[in-house]
Amino acid sequence: MNLRRKVESYGMKLSALENVPREFYDQVMLGGPKRDQQIENMIETVRNIARAGIPIFGYDWLPSKVWRTPEKLIRGGARATAFNYEIANEMPLTHGREYTEEEMWANLEYWIKAIGPVAEEEGIKLGIHPCDPPVKQLGGIPMLFNSYDNYRRYLDIYPSDNIGIEFCQGTISEMFDSEGDALYEFIGEMVRRKKVLYVHFRNVSAPNPEDFHEEFINTGHVDMYRAMKVYNDNGYDSFFIDDHVPHTHQDTQWGHRGRAFANGYIQAMIEAVTKQG
Repeated sequence: MNLRRKVESYGMKLSALENVPREFYDQVMLGGPKRDQQIENMIETVRNIARAGIPIFGYDWLPSKVWRTPEKLIRGGARATAFNYEIANEMPLTHGREYTEEEMWANLEYWIKAIGPVAEEEGIKLGIHPCDPPVKQLGGIPMLFNSYDNYRRYLDIYPSDNIGIEFCQGTISEMFDSEGDALYEFIGEMVRRKKVLYVHFRNVSAPNPEDFHEEFINTGHVDMYRAMKVYNDNGYDSFFIDDHVPHTHQDTQWGHRGRAFANGYIQAMIEAVTKQG
């Protein structure tokens, strides 16, 4: 509540909290011996977020965290994070053994069926981030959220207005089935179903999860105007934020210059599609 009040004191609104330390729920993701204890703790955390007046909690299903390989230089010498699956597959197991997809799906189902009723009771919405990068597995851990069909499977576990997607457009656009019109059709489908809780509006080099790098928001493979128009035309009513940005010359560690560019671009895209007619 103190955080929310501080944000409001500057004339802004705290619309979501994104992520808690993974050690808060790693046993939940992996089906470990402390799973039920962690679920009880997470239920209390979600209740507290809701009762503090924060309407959305975003999290991921990545016990091995987000993976990247050596960065790449892009336009103007900016440094961008990158990923190459061949390099990543040379790295050791992250949790001692290889897990199966069905293990991970079973753990996710156990969690969703426990937390879904709590979200409904407290009036908070919960959204999962896609696996980043959306490859088959990393470090012995299957990446569940690596296709559009897998997201549909997740939403069918516990159908509820309170369960949705932390919609990272950059990661979702890396999926193999995002070529052609598929990405824009998926955006429209999820917006119409009211499953897009908020959007990481960013761009990447290619629709290939095995070999890509981050890009400036206006130089990746996604037509960002078309994407923004799809959100608007299908009734999207939440917010857009920047996400990973290239590190430009003399930028801060947090990337304030890159983020300023991205946020200005986002605002311009919003105005372009909402004022066109």
